[in-house]
Amino acid sequence: MIAQYRYRYTPDRLIALILVLICFTLTEGSAKAAVDTQEGGSASGTDVNLTFEITERDYEYQIESRPDPFVPFYSGETTAAQELDPNEIVEVRQELTGMQLFEPGQLSLVALMKVKDDYMAMVEDFKGQGYLIEEGTKIGRRGIVKEISPNKVVIEETAVTRAGRELKSEITMALRKEGEE
Repeated sequence: MIAQYRYRYTPDRLIALILVLICFTLTEGSAKAAVDTQEGGSASGTDVNLTFEITERDYEYQIESRPDPFVPFYSGETTAAQELDPNEIVEVRQELTGMQLFEPGQLSLVALMKVKDDYMAMVEDFKGQGYLIEEGTKIGRRGIVKEISPNKVVIEETAVTRAGRELKSEITMALRKEGEE
C-alpha cells in the first residue's frame, strides 16, 4: 500500500517561501561579490579605490557636569526630599457630582424652611442658581451637611491625613437678613 501526501500551499506559506528565496538569492549575490573583491576583481566590473585618511578628531566628548550613563537611576535609597509627611492631607480621587462640585465658600444661604419635622435649606451659587439641601447632603470634596437649624446650616468637613488620622472642621452658614452683606 502506497500512501500519498499532497502538500498544500496556503497564502501565508507562499509568502514565507518567496521571502526565504529572495533572502537566499540576495545573500548569495552579496557573498559572491565579497569573494570577487577579495580576490582582486570587482563585483560590478569596475574598480573602485577607496582611501581613507585618518585625521584628528573633530569632536571631543565633554564629561564635565554630565551624569554618568552607567549609574543606575534608582539606588534603593530614599532622600530627605522623598520622605512623606504623615500629617499631609491625602486627597481621595473620586468623581464629583451634584453639590460636591461646589465648596461651601462658593455657596450662600438664601432660605430655610421646615417640611414636616425636618428643615431644608436653599443655597445659591455664584451664578445665582439655587439648590435645595438637607441633612446628609455632600458638599464639596469633604463636606457633609450635619445640621440645619432655624437660622443656620452646619457643614462638617472630614479630611484624612497620610497617617490615617481624621481631621474634622465645621463650617457654619448663617442666614443673613435683608440688607446685610
